[in-house]
Amino acid sequence: MKYSGIIFDFNGTLLFDTPMHEQVWRDYSVHLRGSPLSEEEFLHMHGRPTRFFLEYLLGRSLSESEIDYHSEEKEKIYRKICLDLRPDLKLTTGACELLDFLKSRRIPRTIATASIKSNVDFYFETFHLSKWFDYGKVIYDDGSFPGKPDPQIYLRAAQKLSLPPQECIVAEDALSGIESAHSADIGCIVAIGPEETHTVLKAYSGVKHTIADFTEFDRNLFKM
Repeated sequence: MKYSGIIFDFNGTLLFDTPMHEQVWRDYSVHLRGSPLSEEEFLHMHGRPTRFFLEYLLGRSLSESEIDYHSEEKEKIYRKICLDLRPDLKLTTGACELLDFLKSRRIPRTIATASIKSNVDFYFETFHLSKWFDYGKVIYDDGSFPGKPDPQIYLRAAQKLSLPPQECIVAEDALSGIESAHSADIGCIVAIGPEETHTVLKAYSGVKHTIADFTEFDRNLFKM
C-alpha cells in the first residue's frame, strides 16, 4: 500500500537528542525531588508531554502557571546544551535529503511533537525548518489536548494535512508515540532507532518498518 502524506515526531526522530533530554531530566529530577530518574522511569515516560513528567516527579497535579514555569526553566537548560553542541548539532542522518525529496514531490508533511512552543521556535530557527514545513501545520504541546499515547496529536496532525489518518505515515521513536499513532489509526508507522532496538520496535502494534536513520526510509511508500 502507498500513502499520501507523512507526519514526523521530532525529538528522537528528526533530531537524535534523546541523550540531551535524558540528562536535563536527570538534573531537573534531582532539583525537584532530590533523586534522579531510574532507567525504568525513563522507559515509561519517554515521549510523553512535559506536564506528565513534572506531575510524576512532584507527585501532584500542577497549575498551568506552575507547568509553564517549570517547562520553560527545564527547556532553557536543554536549549543551552543544544547551542553548546553547534556546529555539530544536526538533523538525523538522511533527514534533509528526505525532506528535500518530499518538498520536490509536493508530498504533504508536518511535525507532531510533545515539545512546547518555545522549543518549536528554537528548532525552526536553528534548523531552518521553514524550508520544508509550514509552521501553522505543526502540532505541539499547547495544553489543549492530551499528550501521547493519546491519539489526539496524530489525529490533529492528519487533519492539518487534510488527509485521513489511514493515508498517513508516521515516523516515531518512542513507545508512547507509536501507541498514539496506532490508536489514531495511522496507515503506516515507521519506527526509528538504533539497529539493536529494531526487534523490540517491530513488536509494537502498528509498526510496519524500522530504520536506523532516514537514509533507510523507503520513498516508494508514497503515492507519486
